[in-house]
Amino acid sequence: MAKATLAVIVGNRDFFPDRLVTEGRNDILSLFSGMDIEPVILGESETKLGAVETWEHAKRCADLFRANTGRIEGILVTLPNFGDEKGVADTIQLSGLKVPVLVQAYPDDVAQFTVERRRDAFCGKVSVCNNLHQYGIPFTLTSLHTVRPCAPSFREDLGRFVATCKVVNGMRRVRLGAVGARPNAFNTTRYSEKLLQSAGISVSTIDLSELFGAAERLSETSAPVKNKLQEIRDYARADGVPEPALVKMAKLAVALEEWMGRYEIQATAIQCWNSIQRNYGVNACTIMSMMSDKLMPSACEMDITGLAAMYALQLASATPSALVDWNNNYGDDPDKCVFFHCGNWAKAFLPDIQIKTAEILGTILGAENTYGAVAGRTPAGPVTFARVSTDDRHGCIRSYVGEGRFTDDPLSTFGARAVVEVPGLQKLMRYICKNGFEHHAAMNASQTADALSEAFGTYLGWEVYHHGAE
Repeated sequence: MAKATLAVIVGNRDFFPDRLVTEGRNDILSLFSGMDIEPVILGESETKLGAVETWEHAKRCADLFRANTGRIEGILVTLPNFGDEKGVADTIQLSGLKVPVLVQAYPDDVAQFTVERRRDAFCGKVSVCNNLHQYGIPFTLTSLHTVRPCAPSFREDLGRFVATCKVVNGMRRVRLGAVGARPNAFNTTRYSEKLLQSAGISVSTIDLSELFGAAERLSETSAPVKNKLQEIRDYARADGVPEPALVKMAKLAVALEEWMGRYEIQATAIQCWNSIQRNYGVNACTIMSMMSDKLMPSACEMDITGLAAMYALQLASATPSALVDWNNNYGDDPDKCVFFHCGNWAKAFLPDIQIKTAEILGTILGAENTYGAVAGRTPAGPVTFARVSTDDRHGCIRSYVGEGRFTDDPLSTFGARAVVEVPGLQKLMRYICKNGFEHHAAMNASQTADALSEAFGTYLGWEVYHHGAE
């Protein structure tokens, strides 16, 4: 899990024993240390036991949080006893932080229902959540209503919460690049820039002619082009790919990355057919695959909202994502299908990756103009899929997420490909079709649907369907 920085509010009511607060605070700090999470927390001498109870405590804690606004990714509220609901809510409101909030409460030990050890945090958590709701502060709950920090389930909760924080904070400021127009035949990749901007997602554009011109002005002997050419050769087998095609790919990659750097673009969606083949003479798939593998995701067919889903999955897992077609049934198995693209998936998905021609596009554009497609098979393992879509008719952003697994079932075909098993696949396909979603989805070799669903629904305010969570 990536290193994170979380603010911590230790709730307290002073008629409960001090030792419960001290023990709870130490438990959280010990867990953070083991999970490589940096705390922003009051010192034990700054308020009574470093906890928050009164208005003065709330102001002091909020001041600390404001001073670390640029670092704090989320807030953990921990209740070693009933806590003070106003102190917790006031702290968050005064801090001005708009980050995810996780509420954790300690369980009581029924063998120690004495004045010295009783906590009442089971009840206190309800009061804290009631106040957060009143203040309009969205929050996340643990899997169990009360749980000790040392419990495996809370460690999972906290890891999932950090992933949610990464998604929420990353999506609110991501800068995407739209490279070229969408393919004319694909109304399915239409999107609303204005709806995305309202969620903090910015889109910068460049015409393909600008990119082709910049690439063609580059010298084949220049250091950036030579270095990129070597990077391509090191990345994937290129048996049979003509040298001029590799050079074109290298020049295109250098030009594209220079534009991305100039505008601080973090991910791209590219019109990958058919202008690039007709007017430049290669496929962009290899350089898109390379960028995705370096956590600079790149989506085909100028699918900006598909790219947004790719980026969200990457934020949650810190591993590469890919854009796929829900492409084929798999025999008569109602829960299996084929993911396919012709293709540009990151090498992380394709251990047998090769640079080839695009067999389908080659039939109409000439195979000699389609060098640069990558081919390979994704091995068995976990998969999370997701889709983001702008709904102009209803003025909202909608999404779906779910999990399944890649399988090793036989599949004899070309391109970038995988066999996927998704429990309840037929229900999912009906949902996708009935609700007007695109035929593309983003995939990631992880199990992060819970984190995405929480990020999309609770914090970003998007409509979300979490397949399999009903």
